[in-house]
Amino acid sequence: MTTAPTPVPTTPAATSPGGGAGASATATTTSPTTTAPGPRRRPLARLGGASWLAAVPLLLFFLIGFGLPAVAIVIGAFTTSSDAESGAGQFTFDNLTASVQGGYQTAMLSSLKLSALTALLATALGLPLAQAVVTSRRGWLRQAVLTASGVLANFGGLPLAFAFVATLGNAGEITKLLHLTDHGWTLYSFTGLTVVYLYFLVPLMVLTITPALDGLRTQWREAAQNNRATTVQYWLHVALPILLPSLLGGFVLLFGSAFAAYATAAAMVGATVPLVSRSIADALSGNVLVGQGNLALALSLNMIVVAVLVMAVYLPLQRRSARWLS
Repeated sequence: MTTAPTPVPTTPAATSPGGGAGASATATTTSPTTTAPGPRRRPLARLGGASWLAAVPLLLFFLIGFGLPAVAIVIGAFTTSSDAESGAGQFTFDNLTASVQGGYQTAMLSSLKLSALTALLATALGLPLAQAVVTSRRGWLRQAVLTASGVLANFGGLPLAFAFVATLGNAGEITKLLHLTDHGWTLYSFTGLTVVYLYFLVPLMVLTITPALDGLRTQWREAAQNNRATTVQYWLHVALPILLPSLLGGFVLLFGSAFAAYATAAAMVGATVPLVSRSIADALSGNVLVGQGNLALALSLNMIVVAVLVMAVYLPLQRRSARWLS
């Protein structure tokens, strides 16, 4: 035995006076409550033509400090030097040709090798150090490490070379204490220069990767743990894929920093380790041959090309990492 459903009364819709059967029903309408409009906020003024006047000093500084030297380098790389035997100002490709041959090619390859190796080691060492700082519950430790990293990342040149010579040189304190020379250690070599570069590249990596580590959300780790993922599986399948653009961007930034370094290597190893920056200084000063000033400009142009390629890789990686970590 089934019970018929009880019909639910419906309210007839109100119709217009010329409507049909539902005209007898009355419809109640409520008018929305209106409030007096408050004071409207004026939108921020857009940058007008006069607002660009504030940027004129910066643009002039950039033009004088970077633009004019870059133009001079490009022009000088394709012309003969003023003290050359064939006359000055003549168009030539000899400077660029010579800059990629012989000892200059060796110096360029050595600089690329040193920069790539130190950037790779600094990336591998800086990531776990930054992760330890980010996950630490002691706020003072984080502030201390980040402050020290900011100082050490900008510590270079002659003071850095002197510090390592006094500690790890042939007569350095640590060298004599641990008898490192008996084991074949020498600071004035490619290996010694690699150790010196790591002194300021590892702190730079810590500063570079820390914001990306802060962007890793706790919910991602909790979701991985709820799915019975181990810490290694979380890093391999979740954290590292997200951090990969930031890691590659940091590696490229460290590569450019090591590639452009000059004073520390020049003061510490001199010509023992061939570097393109040292070759530029020798060509400008005439230590090897006279009349090679524009060859130094060609070498500088090669370094500019490498720096442009580095930035062309770095900027897209930074934008991609910002999509996940913002």
